[in-house]
Amino acid sequence: MPRSSVSPAPSPAPPLGALLRRYAAGAPLACEPVDQGLLNRGYRLNTTRGRYFLKHHFDPETADPAAIARQHRATQRLADLGVPVAPPLAGKDGRTVAVIGGHAYALHPWIDGRHRGGAQLTPEQCRRLGALLGVVHASLEQVMPPRESEERADSADPVDTFALIDDLLARVRRHRPADTFDELARHRLLERRTLLERHADRLPPRGGSVGWVHGDFHPFNVLYKGSAPAAIVDWDRLGVQPQAEEAVRAAVIFFVRPAGTLDLPKVRAYARAYRRSARATPAELSAAVHRVWWERLNDFWILRWHYERGDTRADSQFPAASALAVWWTREYDAVCEAFVG
Repeated sequence: MPRSSVSPAPSPAPPLGALLRRYAAGAPLACEPVDQGLLNRGYRLNTTRGRYFLKHHFDPETADPAAIARQHRATQRLADLGVPVAPPLAGKDGRTVAVIGGHAYALHPWIDGRHRGGAQLTPEQCRRLGALLGVVHASLEQVMPPRESEERADSADPVDTFALIDDLLARVRRHRPADTFDELARHRLLERRTLLERHADRLPPRGGSVGWVHGDFHPFNVLYKGSAPAAIVDWDRLGVQPQAEEAVRAAVIFFVRPAGTLDLPKVRAYARAYRRSARATPAELSAAVHRVWWERLNDFWILRWHYERGDTRADSQFPAASALAVWWTREYDAVCEAFVG
C-alpha cells in the first residue's frame, strides 16, 4: 500500500463571508493558505481594511472554543505587559472565537516577520531568545490563575516503550515495497531498544515544580522582524507543565543540527539568559535535561504518525531527531553542562 494513501484531507476553504460579517475587517480581497504548521490551518487574508492571519483551530485536542478563548485572554494580558505576541481581534459581539459550521476560527493581525532556526541566530540572539522565554514564564505566572497542582506526570515506562518498538518494527516489516525511510526506521528502532536496555535504570524521579508554559515554543512559533522577535504565536498548548523542561525542549529544537547534534555554545548562551530571566536554578535545569533526555529516548511520535496514521508531514524531521537521542546519550554530561554552566 502506498504510504501516502492516508494523507490528511485537503484543507477546505474558510467561510470568509460568514466570518468577516462578525468583524469590522472589511471585505475579502485574497486568501492564501500558510503552509507551515502541523496541527492547525492558517491563511494570509487580505481585505479592504488590511492584512490578517486567519487561524482555523482544526486539531480536536486544542479546538475547544472555551480553551481558545482562555488562550486569547492570556495573550492580551501578555501584550499589556510588553511581551511580543499577536492577540486576536474581537468580533462585533466582543468574542475572539468564531464558531461556524462546528469549526472554530480566530482573526489575528498579520505580523510581517520570518522564522529563524538556531543556525541563523548569533550568540547575542541566542541570549535574547533564552531571556524571552524566561520573561514568558515569569509573565504567565502574573496573568494566569493559580496553579492547581504541583505534581507532574510520570516519566515513560521502558516496558511500554519496548512494546511500542516491537509494534513499530512489525509495521515496518509489513510495508511493501520497502524504502529508505523503512530502512532508517528499522535501524533506529533496534538502536533505541539497545540504548533503553542499557539505560533502563536511569528513569527520572517523580515530582518537580510546575508552572504555566507556552507549550510549543519552537522556531515556527516565533516570528522575527530584523534581529529581534516580533511575535510568539500559536498558544494552543498553553498549560501547566515544568517550565525548565520547556526551556530544554525549546533549545533542543532550536539548536539541533542536521546530523542530530546540538550546537552547545549556543545552547549555553541561551540557557544562561533563560536562568537569569526566569530565576531558574542550575539544579532545576539539570533535572529538566535528564527528564527531556529520557523523554526523547522513549519517544517515537514521528514514526507513529508515519506508520499508524499514514501521515508523512513530519518525516523530514526524523533523521535529525532520531540521531539526536543517540548523540545526546553519548554526550550526556556535555549537554548537561551546557545548560547549567
